[in-house]
Amino acid sequence: MNEQKIGGIKVREAASTRYFHTFGYIFVLLLSIVCVLPFIILVSGSFSAEQAILFHGFKLWPQEFTLEAYETLFHTPMVMIRSYGVTIFITAVGTTVSLFVTAMTGYVLSRKDFLYRNKIAFFFYFTTLFNGGLVGTYIFIIKYLHLKDSFAALIFPHMINVFNLLIMRSFMASLPTEVIESAKVDGAGEFRIFIQLILPLAKAGLATIGLFTALYYWNDWYSAMLYITSSKKFPLQYMLYDMLSRQDGIEQMAAMSGITISEMPSQSLKMAMSVVATGPIVLLYPAVQKYFVKGITVGAVKG
Repeated sequence: MNEQKIGGIKVREAASTRYFHTFGYIFVLLLSIVCVLPFIILVSGSFSAEQAILFHGFKLWPQEFTLEAYETLFHTPMVMIRSYGVTIFITAVGTTVSLFVTAMTGYVLSRKDFLYRNKIAFFFYFTTLFNGGLVGTYIFIIKYLHLKDSFAALIFPHMINVFNLLIMRSFMASLPTEVIESAKVDGAGEFRIFIQLILPLAKAGLATIGLFTALYYWNDWYSAMLYITSSKKFPLQYMLYDMLSRQDGIEQMAAMSGITISEMPSQSLKMAMSVVATGPIVLLYPAVQKYFVKGITVGAVKG
């Protein structure tokens, strides 16, 4: 047995506990490797020659290293930069607005002194079981809200996610009510309590919901396909989807005409598109990692 000091007291660690910890570390390490391998293959394929991929498949290390896929992808760099700018704008504004509205709604629904909180919460929950469908949503966005070909059409429909709202409501319910009561005694209003007291205490929940929301806005291409008609307003994901669709169309037409275009990168281009689309958002996770587990577990336990 090993001895460890906890608060100045020596505690013996049983051999079975050490074996369990060792096994846990090894298991998590192997699981992490398994999870990261597909991304390594993705990056490797984006730097591999098209012919090498067709003959040898995807490998962990680039075969016949080339930048041809990225040169094709960035053939018109201003289009890519503009699409990046649109996506960053939509993700930043959409996540900020969604977090504020979700936090404010979750805070109201978590207040036990709000008489109709359960009845109003039912209307949110009801939408997870039944909704108006694609046609009803499209008509509402285009005909009644007049949001066609506007950035608002990419932000507004996803501003409230009921699953995130329920997590935020549970998290808000776990916050100490004494803080609210003491602030009221000092004369603070409801909005001031929410902004200056509740939001700082809810950092873990906000970071968790913010990560989910940012990922959704970043990866959303379907809304752009429905509501956006100007190519200058295409977000990154839809621009890549449109580019890939055009290339597939060219390949099909060439095949029907008996023309060989094997020199054009296809598989490596798909890999490069995935790297370009997922690379920047991966950097967001380390910033919120320390809040992620706390935000999920507190909401789960108190819910």
